Amino acid sequence: MPTALPASTIAPSRFANRRVLITGGGSGIGQACVLRILAEGGRVVAADISADGLDDTVSRAVEFGERLTTVVMDVGDEESVRTGVSRAVEAVGGLDTLVNAAGILRSAHLAATSLDDFEQVVRVNLVGTFLVTREAIGPLHEGNGPAVVNFSSTSAQFAHPYMAAYAASKGGVLAMTHAWASEFSKAGIRFNSVQPGSISSGMTDGSGESRQSVGPGLPDDADYTLFGKVAPMLPIDGGAIFAAPDAVAGVVALLGSNDAYFITGTEVRVDGGSHM
Repeated sequence: MPTALPASTIAPSRFANRRVLITGGGSGIGQACVLRILAEGGRVVAADISADGLDDTVSRAVEFGERLTTVVMDVGDEESVRTGVSRAVEAVGGLDTLVNAAGILRSAHLAATSLDDFEQVVRVNLVGTFLVTREAIGPLHEGNGPAVVNFSSTSAQFAHPYMAAYAASKGGVLAMTHAWASEFSKAGIRFNSVQPGSISSGMTDGSGESRQSVGPGLPDDADYTLFGKVAPMLPIDGGAIFAAPDAVAGVVALLGSNDAYFITGTEVRVDGGSHM
């Protein structure tokens, strides 16, 4: 059965001298991306709306402390993003890789979905990705092998019941990623996205603290037979329902590094074969 890759086996050179900004870095998959890229030698700025979440990330990255900076930032707020990205770029002296991992999930029956909840999901997941990328594109133009990794979802292309707002936001991220990959191709800035599915995170297990990492679970009367088509095919250690966040972090590290120098405008599903 698949197991997490021990940190001691990770080559510490792929991100040497690379400057990386990761949103949603205070919990879940975003935090896993921070730890993975630090382990590969990167200089990382972890951004999150939750200061407590960022403190937790720092506590887990003690051995890489001198290469980790944190910035409190709300990706859904234009001024917060403008200030946060500026501080991040200043802290590491530029930007080579941007990872837009911040996101929220709200699950509800259509009739019970408020406009406020729908708009909040779109604001954080879709508009937030736009705002951060817009502020980062200038520094990325000056970066070394610049790359952007956005977070879409398997829900962008496959039916996930009770998650229409989330699916709409992630479908938008997928479309924006393709558009930007074309727009900035001649500038050499690569844009790709990952599509996690069946991954443990603050959004799926309710452990996150910030509104950019956690949301309510499924409705109490949810019909679980509707989820048969999204169950992972690969076995997971201990018979768990969700794989660990590092399953996604490894893919993000590839796409954000120079190893993926000829990959742009595409998406990688990380779902254990749920959507073959």
